[in-house]
Amino acid sequence: MGLITCTNVVKKFGNFTALDNINLDIPEGKIFGFLGPNGAGKTTLIRIINRITLPTEGQVLFNGKEMRLSDIEKIGYLPEERGLYKKMKVGEQAVYLAMLKGLSRGEATRELMKWFQKFGIQPWWNRKVEELSKGMAQKIQFITTVLHNPKLLILDEPFSGFDPINVNLIKDEILRMKSEGCTIILSTHNMESVEELCDEIALVNKAKLVISGSVDKIRSEYGHNRVEVFFCGSEDQAPTDVEGLFTVLSTEKVKDDFRSVLELSAGVTHNDVMSALIKQVNLVSYQKLMPKMSEIFIKLVGESGGATSQSIDDYRKAHGGK
Repeated sequence: MGLITCTNVVKKFGNFTALDNINLDIPEGKIFGFLGPNGAGKTTLIRIINRITLPTEGQVLFNGKEMRLSDIEKIGYLPEERGLYKKMKVGEQAVYLAMLKGLSRGEATRELMKWFQKFGIQPWWNRKVEELSKGMAQKIQFITTVLHNPKLLILDEPFSGFDPINVNLIKDEILRMKSEGCTIILSTHNMESVEELCDEIALVNKAKLVISGSVDKIRSEYGHNRVEVFFCGSEDQAPTDVEGLFTVLSTEKVKDDFRSVLELSAGVTHNDVMSALIKQVNLVSYQKLMPKMSEIFIKLVGESGGATSQSIDDYRKAHGGK
């Protein structure tokens, strides 16, 4: 059993079902990617895990026990909707948010000074929040989310608004926290970040869980039976189709060598393919091609009926905010 276990979770808003019988096990000490198109139900489940709202049916367990209000102190939550008090000074705002997490004013100030120095934003301590750039405000909110060393960190689109340098800064902190035992739920549309950071994922579409499991296993399971081959020489010496073994899909020059992509026939072994290739080309490298998470995302969302046409927010507006 993981740190968070969702059992038969259902959430309804009137006649609208936002989550339909979700069962998930989020392992401790891992980075868990939570994926899905807009309006799929991701934010609703995050709010249930964070006890901002309660499920209509089902339960959420924290460390094998039904979640209590006291467990919220062990959670850090960075929502997609950001907000700071514009007229407050940056340091004053950060200390206030840290104290809401249970730190004393002295503890908060000391820890915040360390983080401000790490992120290179010490000069902004006494400036007003309204003077901050979007990226700078994001840094402040990330810091106040992780300051109390949460056991569970929930990040909803944490890289939004950051330039590549600061994206890497945040990624490094996420990986550091994971190495120290923190469990991280990462909700994002950035599939590159999913491949780079996540150990496991869950994909939700139209309120239902489509798939969950390890990233490597899912990529392997949904991969095409394709390999890429690098060879030296000239394009005239590229591999050609071998009936019953493989079909050559493409060949291109890559720096000093050439790269061909082959579609393997069903049931053939890589040894058989390489044996045939060695007779055709000066083989430099050979490896199985794994699909990108973006390709799998598009495929699975399409197979499960496409993206939802009405988000929960749209539904609430249409029904008087209920």
